[in-house]
Amino acid sequence: MSKLPKKFIERVASNLKKYQRITLAQQKSDVAEADTVTLVKDILADVFGYDKYDELTSEHQIKATYCDLAIKIAGKLRLLVEVKSAGSSLADNHLRQVIDYGAHQGIHWMILTNAVEWRLVRIYVANQISHEEVCRIVLADMNPKNEDHLQCLFLYAKEGLTTDAMDAFHQQAQLFNKFTVSAIIRSEAVISVVRREIRKLFPDIKVGNENLSQLIENEVIKRDTIEGDKAKEAVTRMRKALNKLGRAKAKVTKVVVADVAS
Repeated sequence: MSKLPKKFIERVASNLKKYQRITLAQQKSDVAEADTVTLVKDILADVFGYDKYDELTSEHQIKATYCDLAIKIAGKLRLLVEVKSAGSSLADNHLRQVIDYGAHQGIHWMILTNAVEWRLVRIYVANQISHEEVCRIVLADMNPKNEDHLQCLFLYAKEGLTTDAMDAFHQQAQLFNKFTVSAIIRSEAVISVVRREIRKLFPDIKVGNENLSQLIENEVIKRDTIEGDKAKEAVTRMRKALNKLGRAKAKVTKVVVADVAS
């Protein structure tokens, strides 16, 4: 976890409780979307630290349509915010709209919110447009004295945006997830360890690495961690890491051999 700025912690401690109360009241009253946009702007300013007049732009036009809010830092567009009414539930079609906004503007990060729930989304534009939800919080559930909650809130804050906390969090999430763990469990090294433990505990059982590997893939691990692009990316990252370790080990061995020879 990164060390959080004192100014950010104090701002959240001073203002979060007030907006937790307001968001729940507006959700219950089912206020109009325009009123929710006003509330979101206040939260972005008072809790997350953006300058309401210099850094928050309403109704930002992207081609023939508009995004509710855009965040600019030093005049540069950094983040788009799509707002739905406080009483509504956020849905996939809302997310698709935000993704389309970001893809056309070349923005990689955006927020979808109804003031109560906040979703941070990473946009990818390659051969086709895709996305990944990186973080989701419910404002009323956040505790300013909880370190993990503060870390999540920091991702949405100006301090987090300007220090690329979003990207750092996303990179860590890419490495530590079910796909990476699945790839490691299915690796030859781990399969060999499991086989060795089985033979130690149950000497009468004869099992080979190939049979054990098939059992783990077909009956132990969930299919969604084995199939698809994210699963393939996890395997690729693991192999790169293993190759890197192998090169480092070979380099150390070469140095040791050279020292002995001299």
